[in-house]
Amino acid sequence: NGYGSDATVIAAITRAIQLKTTYNIKVMNLSLGRPVRGSYKTDPLCLAVEAAWKAGIVVVVAAGNEGRNNSLGTQGYGTITSPGNDPYVITVGAMNTKGSATRSDDVMTSFSSKGPTMVDFVVKPDLVAPGSNIASNRPWLTWFDEAYTSNRIPISAYCATCATVASAQLDYFQMSGTSMAAPFVSGAAALLLQQNPSLTPDQVKARLMKTADKTFQLKTVVANPTTGTNYTVNADLFTVGAGYLNIDAALLNTAVPAATRSALSPTVSYNSTTKKVNLVMASNVVWGESILWGESVVWGESVVWGENVVWGESVVWGESTNAAFTTLWGASSPWTAASPAVESIDLILNGEN
Repeated sequence: NGYGSDATVIAAITRAIQLKTTYNIKVMNLSLGRPVRGSYKTDPLCLAVEAAWKAGIVVVVAAGNEGRNNSLGTQGYGTITSPGNDPYVITVGAMNTKGSATRSDDVMTSFSSKGPTMVDFVVKPDLVAPGSNIASNRPWLTWFDEAYTSNRIPISAYCATCATVASAQLDYFQMSGTSMAAPFVSGAAALLLQQNPSLTPDQVKARLMKTADKTFQLKTVVANPTTGTNYTVNADLFTVGAGYLNIDAALLNTAVPAATRSALSPTVSYNSTTKKVNLVMASNVVWGESILWGESVVWGESVVWGENVVWGESVVWGESTNAAFTTLWGASSPWTAASPAVESIDLILNGEN
């Protein structure tokens, strides 16, 4: 049914680490998540992905599908799921390609979870990739396959000369969600490592973030075709991260930060006097190495000016939104401890934005 537990996910991660040398494992994709229940420093899932990262495996994680969640007045901010809240891993949000080959009409999805992370205020997602109406191999005889038969892609979509076949014989399936976006980044990481096997996980993360496209519509109104509800999406640091995955640019780029530097995602703090949100960089990180990896270079000048995060209309914790302010900057997570280790499954229908 698409559900799992922390224990089984951790066991799988641990096994991958054990088999790293045997099978030359270099990239791990985790299209799953559960609500943040505490600091990433003590979260068992986060500790597990950090162990994989430190073992030399690039870990790519879905951001979560709670971007429309305004139950706490946060407009979907603060909804990144675990282990995507860990600063080591590459956390991926979802874009909508509109089904076209060009990027000119691409927009951010409204369901993609936004940062900062609960409890630790880590800047997430790290970047975004296609995640709406993505076609992939059909999950034969699974709950998804049986419950959403309309998501099976007609054979005419990929074989113009094929005769009509029964629905049960179709090979491909279409879904939406950040779980669909994460594998694009995992594939890009694999290509970078194929090109240069000596790259560390931190160097791969830094390269993908630096070369991501940073041109977005500052504000986009998208509609949920199922309910007709409109959502306003802002292209800020906590929605698009460092930008839109650009595989060609990443492969053509030759800039490599020092192997001794980490690519930990920064955290943010709120200055009640200046009413500004500031980036807080850990020591010995890539982003502070030189102008080549400076904050505005990696995240874009439209979202970071100096050490300040630029918000515009996406501020959700100003003087007029005290409830959201308290929620996001409180000491604990508002999500229930009973939530399963899986992303929400209400975003797999065709046409989701």
